[in-house]
Amino acid sequence: MRKFAVATALLCLMAGNASAQFLSGTDIKGLIGGKRVHLATGYGIEFPLKYASNGRVTGDGSGTTLGQYMAPKETGSWWVSGNRMCQQFPTWYDGRQFCFKLRQTGPNTLEWVRDDGYSGRARITG
Repeated sequence: MRKFAVATALLCLMAGNASAQFLSGTDIKGLIGGKRVHLATGYGIEFPLKYASNGRVTGDGSGTTLGQYMAPKETGSWWVSGNRMCQQFPTWYDGRQFCFKLRQTGPNTLEWVRDDGYSGRARITG
């Protein structure tokens, strides 16, 4: 019985690690291309980004309280490089390019890790 419990625990651990893998470039395109991604913020609100299939990304915080502290809406570019999603906006983040590793945590949720180590969660809608 004890061996069975240990084996079951190992299988659960291995299954959890498999689902914790970062997404491939192809998976990233399928997951967010043409979708809206709502970034969770530390302020208890979500910031929406629309990832068009043509490589354009539009962030629109005009309906959030964050919109009063920054340019509320901007369109930039997004692309996949290897197994990372990259994006760049004309003025947001001083025009710097950032790349992200993505890990799907549920049918419509993900975790992201930016190339500078900053990380967070997001929700995906159609």
